[in-house]
Amino acid sequence: MKTIWSITFACGHQADRDLSDRAADRRADFTKWLAKQSCTDCWRASKEDDEQDKAAWLKAKRAEEQAESEAWSQQYRMPPLEGTGRAVAWGVRCRHQVLAAAYTALVLEGDTGETEWEAIEGAAPRVTRAGWWIDQRSSEPEDLVELLQAVAEAGRPAENPHF
Repeated sequence: MKTIWSITFACGHQADRDLSDRAADRRADFTKWLAKQSCTDCWRASKEDDEQDKAAWLKAKRAEEQAESEAWSQQYRMPPLEGTGRAVAWGVRCRHQVLAAAYTALVLEGDTGETEWEAIEGAAPRVTRAGWWIDQRSSEPEDLVELLQAVAEAGRPAENPHF
């Protein structure tokens, strides 16, 4: 019974494969399936390319988010955050995401009026520690109310020593 099969892969490479671990009646079908695939080396190379493409896409996406967040911070005159370079960059993005999500959930979709929102939003600049925004990041609308209450209380150090 034949156990070594010569396979020409879809990528054009050829290799001999030992199929002794397969049932004899299934070897021919398996070799047909293998012939439609790339060889192991080409498959690995394509996965590495995919990972590099994904990493490049993610880097570009993060840069786009960062630029959008920094423009938003300037537009709404948010104070600069304090912390390490990476924490500040991440904190700026988190602050933007949290406040944008809060506005959508509370004003656009909720019962909070623009006047109430402006009072809440006015308290946000008091929080300048980058890590605070990172630690408090939330996407749940019910958490946003508590978060914004914490932001409003940020000016009272006796109640909240993190500010």
